[in-house]
Amino acid sequence: MIQIAPSILAADFAALGEQVQTVEEAGAHLLHLDVMDGHFVPNITLGPPVVASIRKITRLPLDVHLMIENPDAYVEAFADAGADWISVHSEACAHLDRTLNRIRSLGLSTGVALNPATSLSVLDNVLSLVDFVLIMSVNPGFGAQKFIPYSLRKIEELRKMIDRKGLSVKIEVDGGVSLDNLCALVRSGSEVLVAGSQIFGSPDPGAVVRQMIDRSAGCVESGQGGVR
Repeated sequence: MIQIAPSILAADFAALGEQVQTVEEAGAHLLHLDVMDGHFVPNITLGPPVVASIRKITRLPLDVHLMIENPDAYVEAFADAGADWISVHSEACAHLDRTLNRIRSLGLSTGVALNPATSLSVLDNVLSLVDFVLIMSVNPGFGAQKFIPYSLRKIEELRKMIDRKGLSVKIEVDGGVSLDNLCALVRSGSEVLVAGSQIFGSPDPGAVVRQMIDRSAGCVESGQGGVR
C-alpha cells in the first residue's frame, strides 16, 4: 500500500489543528514533520514542544525528519515528544550506525535520509538497521521546490538494492511530490510519499489527499506501480 504523508511545513500554522484534522479525516496515513536548525539546512522550523502539541491533536503516526546537526543530542527529546518515526541524515551523522541503533532502542521506526547528491553507497552497511530510507528529491531546507528528475533513477536503484538484500525497507520520497509525478514515483518503487505545498497549498487539502490516495491505488492496479 502506498502511504501519503502530508508535510506540515506547508500548513497554515495559525490553523494547524484544523488542517491536521482535515488531512487525517481524508485518510492520510501519517504526518511528516520537518525539523530544521538553520545550520544543516538554511531554515529554522520546529522543535520538540511543537511535536508534543501536534501529538495531542492527532492519532496519526508522526514522521519526524531531523534535518539538523548532531541529531544524537535530540533523538530522545523527539521520542519523548511523541515521534513514531525518526529519520536522520547520513550527512549529519559522524557515527551513523550508533545513531540508528539508538533510535531503534527507543522502539521507533528508524530511517536514514539522503540528500540528492549523496550516493546510495552510504547505505551498504546500515540498510539492515532501518525501517525506511528517505530520498530527498529536492535540496532540503525549503518547501515548494521543483522535483529533481534524477531522483527517479536513484529510487529505482535503491529498490533493487533493498530487494537484492531481501530486506523489508520502505522507500519514502520528500520534495516536489505532486499529482503529476505520483505514478512515476510509485512505478520507481516509492512507498511513502511526502507532499506539502501540493496538499496544503490547495483550497481543499482533504480533497488533494483523497486524490493522491485514489491515484496511487490506480497506479498499482493498472500495473504502473512497483519495479520489484
